[in-house]
Amino acid sequence: MPTSNPVAPAAHRAGEGPVPPHYYRRQIFFCLNERKGGEDCCALHGAQAGFERCKSRVKALDLAGPGRVRVNKAGCLDRCAGGPVAVVYPEGVWYSYVDADDIDEIVTSHLRDGQVVERLLLPPEIGR
Repeated sequence: MPTSNPVAPAAHRAGEGPVPPHYYRRQIFFCLNERKGGEDCCALHGAQAGFERCKSRVKALDLAGPGRVRVNKAGCLDRCAGGPVAVVYPEGVWYSYVDADDIDEIVTSHLRDGQVVERLLLPPEIGR
């Protein structure tokens, strides 16, 4: 018999009813980490500009809000060698981007339409 979590709402307790849908349909997390001493990091490759562009495009296309899309800041995502990077959940799709056009394509193709942007995928072997 599953153990109930007294803190979780009844609909979230294991074995006690259907699991509700995600609060956001999709979330994108942008690594904005800045390393000390000039070590390579996403912040040195325009990550803040990418984050701001994505946030403004999501709002302009009326995609933001509960049940829709959320644009988030993140600390180090430990994939610095491919920076700047962003990851979209719930799919767990990792992207590397270089300019506003790349961000626009991620927003319209993936966040809005659910289509992965193959050309911007971060290879799985790329780490720190």
